[in-house]
Amino acid sequence: MARLSVQHLLGIQNLTLDDIELIFETADNFKEVINRPIKKVPSLRDITIANVFFENSTRTRLSFELAEKRLSADVVNFSSSSSSVKKGETLLDTVNNILAMKVDMIVMRHSSPGAPHFLANHISANIVNAGDGTHEHPTQALLDAFSIREKYKSFRGLKVAIIGDILHSRVALSNIFALKKLGAEVMVCGPNTLLPKYIGSLGVKVGLDVQKALEWCDVANVLRIQLERQQIKYFPSLREYSLYYGITKAMLDKLNKPITIMHPGPINRGVELSSDAADSEHSIILEQVENGVAIRMAILYLLALKKE
Repeated sequence: MARLSVQHLLGIQNLTLDDIELIFETADNFKEVINRPIKKVPSLRDITIANVFFENSTRTRLSFELAEKRLSADVVNFSSSSSSVKKGETLLDTVNNILAMKVDMIVMRHSSPGAPHFLANHISANIVNAGDGTHEHPTQALLDAFSIREKYKSFRGLKVAIIGDILHSRVALSNIFALKKLGAEVMVCGPNTLLPKYIGSLGVKVGLDVQKALEWCDVANVLRIQLERQQIKYFPSLREYSLYYGITKAMLDKLNKPITIMHPGPINRGVELSSDAADSEHSIILEQVENGVAIRMAILYLLALKKE
């Protein structure tokens, strides 16, 4: 049976093209499972997984927890806001205490870039990066790419625009790595102040005009403004951002071709995306949510196989 080349899912850069294809093929099978009347399989009934979240999360945490329960794993949830981290306990001590309870796998979100990589060098459990600071969010990129594959079948020649707050987004970086590996053309678009200086070196097109980006692309992945990560003001106001970079149904209707709208959530309705655009026939946002469970089931299952 085919196996992943990695022991941990730390980022997209660590994955080979074969790894990504294997994850997609496994997710195809699990998507069939979660659409059955009985949505559970015993694949991970001997595995204990700890969800260790040092940052707030709703969709990612729920998606992982559901994926784990669908696979019949034992699940432990850890939140730093109600833990001994508040008393000064270190990350390594926290995780080692969890591992002492015989946990096999850790799904971790942390505000510091590189935190999952640090842990992977110090502990034996499999690590899944559920987002590390503004660095990477590999499972989101994989579910985004899986959703695109479901609609377009092939990435060759496909044009994907990532629009919004690129500077503070871990989703953008992981998506760029995944889409480039799969053979798509990628453009990033947003205000100059929200585009990292290095972005051109990643082999992507850079645009400042959202209407032109929409005319260029087949798929627009729209990112929210991450106000919680911004220490200074990068644009005058949300109203002004919405005026110049917000996407509406009227803008989509003006295009001479149909395009697909995606969003990793949560949506700031009326800022980066109007409600009529988010809920339009162009949108596959709810499909992304469903695919997130299947992709995370595939990743957890394949990593568990590495332990055998």
